[in-house]
Amino acid sequence: MARAVRLRFYGRLREAAGGAERQVALPEHVQTADELVAWIAGGDGALGEALARPSVKVAAGETIIPRDADIRQAAEIAFLPPFSGG
Repeated sequence: MARAVRLRFYGRLREAAGGAERQVALPEHVQTADELVAWIAGGDGALGEALARPSVKVAAGETIIPRDADIRQAAEIAFLPPFSGG
């Protein structure tokens, strides 16, 4: 059974995604952030490639998570490009 999740894209990832957010129905086999990126790449190779970069961080809710973390309980997943500042 698919589950509804909001995906948010920040910075240059917003441009790659064609917008700041998407509401998607994730299939049951998508259980980790890495699996989510692979699933996205299956429908949008360019976006999947951008999200697969090691410098891109993934957040579930407001918490940065490792890519092998379980995302099954997350209602929102955000993809964050590298930040710089001073």
